[in-house]
Amino acid sequence: MRRRRIRPVWRIPSLAAWLILAVTLVAAPAQGLDLEDTRHLLDRTGFGVRPADLSIFRPLTRSEAVARQLMPPTTEQPAPEWAEQRPFPDRRWLKTLPDAERRAWKTSYRQRRRDQWMELKAWWYRAMLTSDRPLTERMTLFWHNHFTSQLRAVRSPQLMWRQNALLRRHALGSYRELLRAIVTDPAMLIYLDGRRNHKRQPNENFARELLELFTLGEGHYTEADVVAAARALTGWTLDPASGDARLQSRRHDAGDKTLLGRSGPWGADAVVSILLEHPRTAELVVEKLWREFVSPQPDPAEVGRLSGLFRESGYEVRPLLRELLMSDAFWSAENRGSLIKSPVELIVGTLYRFDLPLPPDKQLISTGRRLGQDVLDPPDVKGWPGYLEWIDANRLIGRERFLRGVVRDLEDESALAGRSWSDLDTSVMLRLLWPLSGSAAQSRVEESGVRRRLIAAILDPRYELK
Repeated sequence: MRRRRIRPVWRIPSLAAWLILAVTLVAAPAQGLDLEDTRHLLDRTGFGVRPADLSIFRPLTRSEAVARQLMPPTTEQPAPEWAEQRPFPDRRWLKTLPDAERRAWKTSYRQRRRDQWMELKAWWYRAMLTSDRPLTERMTLFWHNHFTSQLRAVRSPQLMWRQNALLRRHALGSYRELLRAIVTDPAMLIYLDGRRNHKRQPNENFARELLELFTLGEGHYTEADVVAAARALTGWTLDPASGDARLQSRRHDAGDKTLLGRSGPWGADAVVSILLEHPRTAELVVEKLWREFVSPQPDPAEVGRLSGLFRESGYEVRPLLRELLMSDAFWSAENRGSLIKSPVELIVGTLYRFDLPLPPDKQLISTGRRLGQDVLDPPDVKGWPGYLEWIDANRLIGRERFLRGVVRDLEDESALAGRSWSDLDTSVMLRLLWPLSGSAAQSRVEESGVRRRLIAAILDPRYELK
């Protein structure tokens, strides 16, 4: 629907007034980012700001800086060497083996799979730490928490790697294409029992989560809609050798179904189209993005405006994010420091900011798990709730323990870690690390010695906000 252009009602009394206005506009170019703007943008769309980022971002206007963050990455983390291997072993030949050899093979296979699980999680941490466009990784993590599945349930690191690559490929692209691909994603078909969805006995699990979590949200569909969507999604199975999804027509219900008031012989493509035509789908995504990037409480008016633009664009994510990141609400002072860093943001951001050495894989993964965010293994189909859930009593202690362990590397004056911060005065350093000002805890940061000031700033609770 085309929006009606609203004509301005200014009354300009003379040509002189027009000339004054024109001269003012020419003489007042857009200002570059200040320290707080730079920190705010990189905290929300990346993994924090480093001193070297100042020379890149401070000459940029807000529009230019946002455009830079929205650019696609120029490099990619190489896939694990086993990523393209068969996702599940062919066990038919095991019947020919003696019992002892069969047991030995199963033990070896389970250990190899556990190792690959750890390698995949560590691989993603490295991708987040090394990406030259961290917003793509942030959005990959966002979609992973929207289209939730669990490695421990799927039990195939190959299929979970494929899903992760799918999320990354569409991270800033088309939500329409991503939703369609997720509906027949092999890992998702396993996780939500979609591969067991047969026309003789439709499995409603996948259909329910598709409506409740991926598109409409609770209260915007009926049980009859769940049944109709389940019937429309029947017949999808996995090829045992490749793991690819395929539709078996003899298992698919080709009869008419009525979904959200629309009747026809719907299949997967039609289900996606019908759901995307419903305004609530765009609103749900925009609300989630608002909580991710702006504040815990979405603004209904802005959600309405942004969701309308989202739908008009054909569900393109990049222009939606540009509008969101250029909104007054995003840059508002009252929304700065209103969000709590997730465990992944805290871990990756701290290692990234201060050039700290990467911990061993098991330590890195167990730290995230202990703080409440085990990547590739969210707690359930609803994902990580986030926000205040990150800082219950046990997790607060764990977060402080992690930070105290990390800053030991900064105590070594000869270490490379933190050296890029050595030329900054205290006020600049705090403005790059804290989204909120105040003097209550600042006295601890006034200690002599660059590294001591840096350590005190990291251990201040404000460092955990964004």
